[in-house]
Amino acid sequence: MAVSISAVVLLGIVVFVLIRGGTVRLGPALACAAFGFFLASTGAAPVITSAISSVTSWVASI
Repeated sequence: MAVSISAVVLLGIVVFVLIRGGTVRLGPALACAAFGFFLASTGAAPVITSAISSVTSWVASI
């Protein structure tokens, strides 16, 4: 839960900066898509949350 809330805050900041800067490329588009999935809690959100949790636990174990 704490990881998903932190991800939403981080991705929200990224989206805000990208909108202010007027930059939209593949990386920013993926950040916006991830932010939308977390925020909307669609059916795909649990899969994305699980994948991000796996990546964060993998990074923490390094």
